[in-house]
Amino acid sequence: MIEGWLAVGALALAAFALAVLVLKLPREGLTLFGAVLVFGLAGYAWQGSPGQPAAPKVAAPAQSDQGEAMVEGRAGMFDRTQSPPSYLLTSDAFARRGQFADAAAILQQGLIDNPQDQESWLALGMALVGHADGFVTPAALQAFGRAKAIDPVHPGAEYILGAAYLQSGEIRAARSVWAGLVAKLTARRSHGRAGVAAEVARLDDIIARAPMLQGP
Repeated sequence: MIEGWLAVGALALAAFALAVLVLKLPREGLTLFGAVLVFGLAGYAWQGSPGQPAAPKVAAPAQSDQGEAMVEGRAGMFDRTQSPPSYLLTSDAFARRGQFADAAAILQQGLIDNPQDQESWLALGMALVGHADGFVTPAALQAFGRAKAIDPVHPGAEYILGAAYLQSGEIRAARSVWAGLVAKLTARRSHGRAGVAAEVARLDDIIARAPMLQGP
């Protein structure tokens, strides 16, 4: 379910290590760097399909790539046995064009009558992060929390939340979320556990070697 995204996460962490330890970007510079990095790698994840044989792709506008990556990456985390609800499809159409405020508004309306729709809560969290230029707002955090509460076994909310924190330069927060996911995957003996644990270990190494990330 998340194996392909683990390779993307590893690339993101390697680039963050370069930014923090070699380029020595200031803490405030990591936010912009992270947004460009994670959205760019997310675009690769969708267009290049990690885990599949490489194939040439036609370049598309960056904003379109961002929206497409978010929609396709999220959808790939669910084994759909029936078509998604119409409001999610409509919201996705706006998200693909980078119109995250409209995407979020449609989801919020649809979730009033469908509060147990986990994928739509996850989509709402992603749309709110996109609308906030990559920052994890309280509203986005609440949406991810609702998605997790509906199905605590599903890894989507925690993995995407961790990636969103990484994108915003909040490396310690990303580490905390992914460490919790490792514990959950370990308890379930999931085969995805090793990949997430490796990402947490990389984050630990970055934090240990970068005093500015170690907090007060």
